[in-house]
Amino acid sequence: MAFFAKGQLIAAAGALALCLLTCAAQAASCGKSAAGFQQWKVEFAETAKAAGVRGKGLAALLGANYAVGTIRADRSVNRAFGGSVDDFMRRRGGPAIISKGRSLKTANAALFDNIERKYGVPAGVLLAIWGMETGFGASMGNQNTVSAIVTLAYDCRRPQFFAPHAIAALMLVDSGALNARSVGAMHGEIGHTGFLPGNVLKYGVGSRDMRDKSTALMSTANFLRAQGWRAGGGYQGNMGAIAGWNSARVYQQAIARIGAAIDGS
Repeated sequence: MAFFAKGQLIAAAGALALCLLTCAAQAASCGKSAAGFQQWKVEFAETAKAAGVRGKGLAALLGANYAVGTIRADRSVNRAFGGSVDDFMRRRGGPAIISKGRSLKTANAALFDNIERKYGVPAGVLLAIWGMETGFGASMGNQNTVSAIVTLAYDCRRPQFFAPHAIAALMLVDSGALNARSVGAMHGEIGHTGFLPGNVLKYGVGSRDMRDKSTALMSTANFLRAQGWRAGGGYQGNMGAIAGWNSARVYQQAIARIGAAIDGS
């Protein structure tokens, strides 16, 4: 579940990053209801074109629907991270994540060993995020991804944050990593570990197919390394990298506890 700073205002490297940030600042005015959404999409299409979005992406934008469920979820997101870390872990099934995580670590030992060699990120934190975000892939969501992220880019609450992610999602449609029918979590998060589209564009590896387990886990490790994860630094020494994934303190503490328990440290 995103709490945003799960993925800062992002884009691809170099000129594309500058373009997304500049274009987002010039995006069409926001709205607080479905009224005006259709006209806004037409205006936002010009922003998307300027950022490099092409035919498939633009068609997906113009075909997007106002995502009422996403807006409802966004209005209650802060309540999901209330209370103590113990309360949070009880609500999110911390002991079950630890148990299943240990089993999956053993069953996928070669994959996790390869990831740690390449990125310096241990299995525990990846399994903690995977379990916390989607129940190890069991609940990756059924909200249309383009509609969700475009609706959030239109909504007046945080358009500056979501506009670059919306443009990134449309670029992923152009590249084939997403399509107009792709589904995910309520805020537009994608795949096994719940990547926002801009982070898929920037940190996704290989095919960028986040519904592929190996791709999602490697991409998550790549993200954490980019946030400053230090191999051998332990969980307390890498809380800053975990904070890059999710800014809620109880989430960060839960991930550290769960990850350490899975790793046996």
